[in-house]
Amino acid sequence: MYLNTIRSSEGARRASKRVGRGIGCTLGKTCGRGHKGQKARSGGFHKVGFEGGQMPLQRRLPKIGFTSSMSKYSAEVRLSELDILSDNVVDLKALIDANIVPVFTKKAKIIKSGSLSKALTIKGISVTGGAKESIEAAGGKVEV
Repeated sequence: MYLNTIRSSEGARRASKRVGRGIGCTLGKTCGRGHKGQKARSGGFHKVGFEGGQMPLQRRLPKIGFTSSMSKYSAEVRLSELDILSDNVVDLKALIDANIVPVFTKKAKIIKSGSLSKALTIKGISVTGGAKESIEAAGGKVEV
């Protein structure tokens, strides 16, 4: 087998339209473009989304939405989830090891949801005001 002998399988390539071959075919004279008008002329196509000078749909609709790239790397942790931990020191590695937050998490925040029954030391994790009060009320402390 040589590179110059390789051919496409039968029916894989459709033959191109042979336009301007007389009135015997449907593509003679105007070559399937109809009579007059912008599309009948050479170079007579406009940009995608152009609506003849009317304000295009993509510009009429309001701009909505924004997704922070950091949002998929941050996580919220409830106080009730911290009761599961066996260690007294809570940091990001401990949360990942306990499967409380996903492995790819880069920052976490503890929120006041539920209650905390044991004294914990929080290191390197941001904490809401209400959660900080609950942790300190349980005998723990927050180190930033």
